[in-house]
Amino acid sequence: MVTSPHHLASQAGLQVLKDGGTAVEAAIATAGCLSVVYPHMTGIGGDGFWLISEPGKEIYAIDACGRAARAASLPYYSARGYSAIPARGPLATNTVAGTISGWQLALDSTRHWQTPLARGRLLEDAIYYAKQGIVVTRSQSDLTASKLAELRHQPGFADTFLVGLEPPKDGHVLRQPALSDTLLRLVKDGFASFYEGALAHSIAADLAEIGSPITEEDLQGHRAIRAIPLSVGLSGATLYNTPPPTQGLASLMIMGIFDRLQVRAGESVEHVHGLVEATKQAFLIRDRHVGDPSHMTADPSSFLTEGSLNRLVNSIDMQRALPWPHVAMPGDTVWLGAIDGKGRAVSFIQSIYYEYGSGVVLPQTGICWQNRGSSFRLVGDWNTLKPGRKPFHTLNPAIAVFSDGRRMVYGTMGGEGQPQTQAAVFSRYGLFDMPLQQAVSAPRWLLGKTWGEDSVTLKVEDRMQSDVVQALRDAGHQVDVLESYSSTVGHAGAIVRRSDGVLEGATDPRSDGAVAAY
Repeated sequence: MVTSPHHLASQAGLQVLKDGGTAVEAAIATAGCLSVVYPHMTGIGGDGFWLISEPGKEIYAIDACGRAARAASLPYYSARGYSAIPARGPLATNTVAGTISGWQLALDSTRHWQTPLARGRLLEDAIYYAKQGIVVTRSQSDLTASKLAELRHQPGFADTFLVGLEPPKDGHVLRQPALSDTLLRLVKDGFASFYEGALAHSIAADLAEIGSPITEEDLQGHRAIRAIPLSVGLSGATLYNTPPPTQGLASLMIMGIFDRLQVRAGESVEHVHGLVEATKQAFLIRDRHVGDPSHMTADPSSFLTEGSLNRLVNSIDMQRALPWPHVAMPGDTVWLGAIDGKGRAVSFIQSIYYEYGSGVVLPQTGICWQNRGSSFRLVGDWNTLKPGRKPFHTLNPAIAVFSDGRRMVYGTMGGEGQPQTQAAVFSRYGLFDMPLQQAVSAPRWLLGKTWGEDSVTLKVEDRMQSDVVQALRDAGHQVDVLESYSSTVGHAGAIVRRSDGVLEGATDPRSDGAVAAY
């Protein structure tokens, strides 16, 4: 089974499974296809994080996050008159794109599973759609229109994604021939060629042409790494998530705190209020401590101990909301999950940060490059720009292992909302026995900013019960109401494998996704 936020990508992953591929190979096929058919949300010019599970083995993580360029420093930007890194454009392209290295490391780490499929099979659908064309979704059309002013003048953007300098209408056929050629080169020369060799030379030349600080030396120095995931025990399950520089710690803390609040009724005001207040406690710690692990002064696992979580539980007032003037992180991303016939499971998230990342499309290769490094600060704090430093990431794929043998992969896009949506989906399914698809579809909420707005209110979808919304307001939450099935609260998905081998999947009606299975 595969689930992703675009139906064509889910089908691409399913076909790889039908051809005898593994969950990792299906995830690569799905991610490659998403990079073409959902270009406003993801691409091969971004970063990726994996959780990989094999029956009877320890779950492990893959960190495919790129570091800041050697030339990207505080003096580099101050000399150009910047007090903050631009969110778009060539100077926002200041970190290496790591996701392709993660694809390779995931394959290398699972070669003992079976004889691998050919790279050409994994990227077959992505290459086809890049060359022959994709049908633009309403999501892509609307987001292109909403961000047009900051995107239309970025190098390569108009030629690649606009129609006569205007956003494409949904239903328009969009072709990406340069990206198709790049994917073919990855098939021919290997995924490592993104960082060394002729393709890497072309990428570096493109980056130099548009004025990015990233060089060929930066590409050559990049490596994805295996990592030990963070985990927390709950009533009846253990949750796993990725370590820093991601906010996986926050996702685990939210559920660790909430489980200890002992809320008894799902969809009640106690359910929503408890998760929101747990989110606040987790975010306060996240924003003080989480970043590049080589620069952190605290052990992230220390915040997941029984004593630490209990202290945070005691800080929560179940009757009153903690005031929240918090500054949130934006972001655009895709999450996908795959489980193969042998129970091997993948939870994978891939991102270019904002919609279309930096907005820069490299001229020779057709790669839309991320702007993850625009999150670095140009002042001295926890996320200060330094050459070779990893930026803080909102990305965090999740896996849950239940005491009854069930195994669940789940996640979402949504920047600041990722831990919150994970908590909503898992608590509904894992603690309150809501059916999996209903747990994804039910009304959700977001504490903090939405794209392009400064509001840090608690935003709820208008399908939430009116008495719960009023009770939240009475408790002191500043509540705004979103339309039904709003993308603001993320595009979630999940797959559960029972101990008897039966699979159950869910996709988000807020996305263009699908569950594909056989």
